[in-house]
Amino acid sequence: MNGDGKRFYKNLAVLVLPIAFQNLMSAMVSASDAVMLGMLEQDSMSAVSLATQVQFVLSLFYAALTIGATILAAQYWGKGDSDAVERVLAIVLKCSLVVSFLFFGAAAVFPSVLMRIFTNDGRLVELGAVYLRDVSWSYLLGGVSQIYLCIMKNSGRVLKSTLFSVASMVLNIILNAVLIFGLFGAPGLGISGAAIATVLARGVELLLVGIENCRKDVIRIRWRYLVHSDRVLRKDFFVYTSPVLANELVWGCGFTMFSVIMGHLGSDAVAANSYANIMKNLIACLCLGIGSGSGIIVGNELGSGNLERAKAYGSKLCRLALLAGAVSGALLLACSPLVSFFTGNLTVRAQYYLRVMLFMCSYYMIAKSINSTVVAGIFCAGGDTKFGLLCDLVTMWVIIVPIGLLAAFVFKVPVLAVYFLLNLDELVKLPAVYRHYKKYGWVRNLTREV
Repeated sequence: MNGDGKRFYKNLAVLVLPIAFQNLMSAMVSASDAVMLGMLEQDSMSAVSLATQVQFVLSLFYAALTIGATILAAQYWGKGDSDAVERVLAIVLKCSLVVSFLFFGAAAVFPSVLMRIFTNDGRLVELGAVYLRDVSWSYLLGGVSQIYLCIMKNSGRVLKSTLFSVASMVLNIILNAVLIFGLFGAPGLGISGAAIATVLARGVELLLVGIENCRKDVIRIRWRYLVHSDRVLRKDFFVYTSPVLANELVWGCGFTMFSVIMGHLGSDAVAANSYANIMKNLIACLCLGIGSGSGIIVGNELGSGNLERAKAYGSKLCRLALLAGAVSGALLLACSPLVSFFTGNLTVRAQYYLRVMLFMCSYYMIAKSINSTVVAGIFCAGGDTKFGLLCDLVTMWVIIVPIGLLAAFVFKVPVLAVYFLLNLDELVKLPAVYRHYKKYGWVRNLTREV
């Protein structure tokens, strides 16, 4: 292996492993919610699973904002312009606070209305509304911490960013157990306990971010940039981020429609789908880590003017994504028998649904890994953000969602057949993604003299 190859894999490991571990811990928080609430009753777990779809939609906005921040921050950091990175941070942070406040208001004031979007089961609506009202405060706290943690990853502090996130998530899991079941003399709050645990963990995460921001030698939140943002950078940010946000909403709302469809097929379908998503998220951590790391690695090289090296790195990342997807799919199949140990509270029908769903998820992982790395990582690193929007618009809203709705509510096909159709989205994209990648329109230096 030559020096450039060693440099690539070293940089990849430094970025991907912490991000993958952070993704794993995030998935474990969701898993702990489901397992612990499932130990109380199936309806509690199903209700929280549907209620967290609101948080999922909020995470789409965060994803768009962090991808937009990475597009510019990675390239300017590669160029060595730390002042521009701080200006980007201020622009993104203001957008994030606005979005977080809107979601906080909706969840705090209209929780039952939001729940009725996802299910017509009165019991699930009642339980989910309790969770949404209590957890809404975490949206405000995450609006600051998530953006700052993203900038930390893009400015050479990946490990510390991961440590902050992991500390918050470990605390979340511990508090889940204490507040859901009432351990160590605490009251057993059930669903409310899970929500309060999330709020407290987000508060600790924000505290750690605030302490880090007080350091003199790092990229920081500066009041003068919050008040007077750079007009050129602001324009660049919205030019590249707007298609990403539209893409995230197109894909995410389509994905949320999957939960809406499954939510109207009965509690057994909801419960099985919830556990299948948790397992899929746990196993996909490495794939998503490669996707996130690829945007930073390729963006650094593009910002430095090393266009041919960025192109070569893109090819290596595609091969790694394929391998990671195959390994993750095999691991998911291997773990499937163990899942029954944690899902003994499910009905016999829900357990059967879950076994088949996990098999379908195994081959889905390969396509998901490739698309995450290429579309959300490599393409966005060079500002090529419009393709993903067009691709998901056609895939989700012209093909998959209409087919799912027809299958579930018009032709009334079996639950597992509906699930199979809904999980074809990533496979449908692959030919178009490959063709667009080979055009190399993403190989661009986006930096300016700020």
